[in-house]
Amino acid sequence: MPASDTQVSVESVGNLERRMTLRLPAERLETQVGGRLREIARTARIKGFRPGKVPTKVVEQRYGEQVRAEVLDGLLREGFDEAVRDNALRIAGNPRIEPAAADGGEGDLSYVATFELVPDFGDVDVAKLQVVRATAEVTDADIDRMIENLRLQRRSWSAVTRPAKEGDAVDVQTWSQAGDERLPAEGVEHGVDVIGSGAMLPEIETALAGMSAGEKKAIEVTFPEQWRVPQLAGKTVQVHLKAEQVSEPVMPEVDPAFIRSFGVKSGEMAQFRTEIRSNLERELKGALMNRLRREVGEQLAAAYAGVELPPRLVENEARSMAQQALQQARQQGQQVALPENAHETFMEPARKRVLVALLVGEVARRNELRLDPKRLNELLRLIASTYEEPQQVIELYRNDPQLMAGLQSRAMEEQVIDWIAERAQHTEQSLSFQEAIG
Repeated sequence: MPASDTQVSVESVGNLERRMTLRLPAERLETQVGGRLREIARTARIKGFRPGKVPTKVVEQRYGEQVRAEVLDGLLREGFDEAVRDNALRIAGNPRIEPAAADGGEGDLSYVATFELVPDFGDVDVAKLQVVRATAEVTDADIDRMIENLRLQRRSWSAVTRPAKEGDAVDVQTWSQAGDERLPAEGVEHGVDVIGSGAMLPEIETALAGMSAGEKKAIEVTFPEQWRVPQLAGKTVQVHLKAEQVSEPVMPEVDPAFIRSFGVKSGEMAQFRTEIRSNLERELKGALMNRLRREVGEQLAAAYAGVELPPRLVENEARSMAQQALQQARQQGQQVALPENAHETFMEPARKRVLVALLVGEVARRNELRLDPKRLNELLRLIASTYEEPQQVIELYRNDPQLMAGLQSRAMEEQVIDWIAERAQHTEQSLSFQEAIG
């Protein structure tokens, strides 16, 4: 049966919110479910039955619920999409489709789709925007700095008897006295700190400088309010230190063996520097695009700050941002919980993010911009280049529709941002490589 068998009505429940009622003939659902189950019966392999000879009742018990849900979802989406086209609606976000409180009458299934619309932005004139576009290039000094960083990554350590200084690694035992509480309750904690790395609190690193192996020291340390150990968070505590060993770094020579260890088979310095330059230029390109995205986003958000936005879309974005912040905090070792109203802190940045995303989509629609496949491939290669096996990452994206859809969305956004920046009034700001990626 054609999608038009689904009856649809649309009503306004707010400036940007709409409610759509879809009435679907139950017979149409059952016809499609029956057809799908018969297809499954011809190929299903179920223990105890020969292929193609599985009784209909067994197939229904095994697959009926899943098939019915899939067919119903498809029919509702089909009816919803057709109604959106027929009513020339521009949807913001995803609809929420639920069974109606009352059924659709004899022989009908009734569902309600609640959704929000893209606001009317009026005249979108990007030529009025004032955009600062950062520029930078990779220099020989940047390549030298990267080679030093690679040497640092491959350094080894040699124990010394002298006092520790900046750059040395100190194997250290610690325990803390917070009022009447000792942490840990018994024994000590073991750690390693490279002085100057910031891996430990500044007071501890300062105290470790000048200590020799076997030396002990007690210091006062004020822990941050959000410290991962609740008993220490925000408190000034006596920390006891014992340097177990002091080691100085031994830096590797940049010889052919060192160069080959980074995948340069020839072991030649010239080729090594060429590949480093290529990697840094890819990193720089991404950093400059991120700066341009922020710059254009700020200008768009300021120019259209007064536009009413879909409230549910903004709230969902705020909740998503709160979840991301929670995950980052937990990855850093902080034991934090998410209060019910945590999203309220993120409402303003969420509003800005939604506004910019909708405006970028509107610019693309009005100017009939289409994704450039070359740009998509460049972005994929840029992401893959940050992994040890780039080709595997490329294949992963190409075989995963969800990953590829996200990549296409990002590439299209960057393409539109570039399009806007080219037509806006812009000035250039020259930065060093380090400033650009910082």
